[in-house]
Amino acid sequence: MGFSELLDEVGGFGRYQWIHVILISLPGLIMAAQNLMNNFVSGTPVHHCNLPANQSLTNLSQLHQVDEEQILKVFIPMDPSGTRLDRCQRYVQPQWQLLTNSSANISDMTTEGCLDGWMFNQSEFISTTVSEWELVCSLRPLKQMIQTIYMGGVLAGAMIFGGLSDRFGRRSVLIWSYLQLAVLGSCSALSPSYSIYCTFRFLSGMAVSGIIINGVSLKVEWIPTKARTIVGTLTSFFFTFGQMILAGIAYWLRDWRKLQIAFCAPLFLFFTYCWYFAESARWMVLNRRSEDALKTLHRVARINGKPEMIDKLTLEVLHSNVKKEIESSRTSYTAFDLLRTPKMRRISICLLAVWFSTSFAYYGMAMDLQKFGVSIYLMQIIFGAVDFPAKLWALGTLAYLGRRVSQVMCLFLSAAIIFANIFVPTEMQILRTVLACLGKGFTSASFTTVYLYTGELYPTVLRQTGMGFVSTMARVGSMAAPAVLILDEVFPALPSLVYGGSAVLAGCFAFFLPETLNMPLPDTIEDVEESRNGRGWTSRDGKDGKMSKESLAMKELKEAEGTGLNAL
Repeated sequence: MGFSELLDEVGGFGRYQWIHVILISLPGLIMAAQNLMNNFVSGTPVHHCNLPANQSLTNLSQLHQVDEEQILKVFIPMDPSGTRLDRCQRYVQPQWQLLTNSSANISDMTTEGCLDGWMFNQSEFISTTVSEWELVCSLRPLKQMIQTIYMGGVLAGAMIFGGLSDRFGRRSVLIWSYLQLAVLGSCSALSPSYSIYCTFRFLSGMAVSGIIINGVSLKVEWIPTKARTIVGTLTSFFFTFGQMILAGIAYWLRDWRKLQIAFCAPLFLFFTYCWYFAESARWMVLNRRSEDALKTLHRVARINGKPEMIDKLTLEVLHSNVKKEIESSRTSYTAFDLLRTPKMRRISICLLAVWFSTSFAYYGMAMDLQKFGVSIYLMQIIFGAVDFPAKLWALGTLAYLGRRVSQVMCLFLSAAIIFANIFVPTEMQILRTVLACLGKGFTSASFTTVYLYTGELYPTVLRQTGMGFVSTMARVGSMAAPAVLILDEVFPALPSLVYGGSAVLAGCFAFFLPETLNMPLPDTIEDVEESRNGRGWTSRDGKDGKMSKESLAMKELKEAEGTGLNAL
């Protein structure tokens, strides 16, 4: 029997696994907030130019016996829409005639930039990085750059902490990542300048990546195969709840420094209890630490109420059961093998497009909540809640329509909704909000689908490498998404055209992926290349649709190791 059978012998999904899964999943509430926090930390308040230094809005209002809004129109022109004050211009000379003649010709009135800074409305946000460092008008791209830099840290963390976990273990790197995010994330709230804040956010992104990768790996490597699907689905809702909690905390605090502390300080609590976690016994076996693995298995058996297994499970029994896993770990593969053969190359290229587009469109919508004309706090709650039906819908289509059809549907439907929102007038806020929620729901469903689909397409010997390879493109997409939002200064609909066009292109690529519904997982590159017309895999024992016990054991080991990368 393989390692999964050993887990069943020491209690299966018992008391230890319940505690283990819950404790590792709890930080998911914080990880969701870390990814989407920039919506509130760098929210853009309503603003306009400050009055000239020698003018006081209150004194002028009292002197002329008119309200402050009328006085502002003397100094600040209306924007091109005519519905609000211009955010980046003011009159060179006060236009006092506008107090008595609102229809005066203003086309000849000379304007200038905000030479004395800006005045920010505090009704929606008390303080943000935008208002503190005046990241508006010509400096507006710096606001989006914060999120791009953070996602760059997530990408760097995936590459760095992924390798470190293979060398030093999942538990050690997870503990360090908790501490790094707790300390550096909290320090970011004390940042005196924009550049220092961006540096802390980059390092925080690295820690987030380390927590997600190693947390998921450590979780699934202690879960029996039969429980992995349902546990993975249920624990993914921690991220969904985290999005909704973010909206509530942000509405309560409304100050970017306090919000940073609120979602970083709890990591100190996670750091204190994560010492309870047991290192992955799979990892210890593959790294020639069999005695440590045996002690850990004995501990798990004791917690699960299986004390009799402590005497039965010896080093000889452990070695005989995981012999196949140890032998399979001696063969090394590289990312080059993902592109070396025709069918592997086709799968990898298509998945790169799907992963990039899904992440690109998801963060393009999730990071621009202010454009819908609805309270940003309400939009965040709605965007979080829509994940519940989206994930359930995805699971239903995956089971009955197959992986390929589900993936194509999700991408095309999300693109159609993104395009449709271009033509909806800004004053139709309810319709724009509904369409935005549907679009975000379909991109969430696309994420759910591609996670499962990728694991089924890549063979066991390359599943971890493949997951890391394609998820890197997801990080590139999440980095590019905030930067594209700047294009709305050129043409307001341009970002939506880019997001939607990317989803359409990825949907076309998804057509060329083979179906994997009800098909056994491939173990080797040869299994993939020998598949018949993309409808299934030829197993090592030569029988379609079946796998030997040895293949199954190797599959389960590599699958557990590879799952750690797909959380991003």
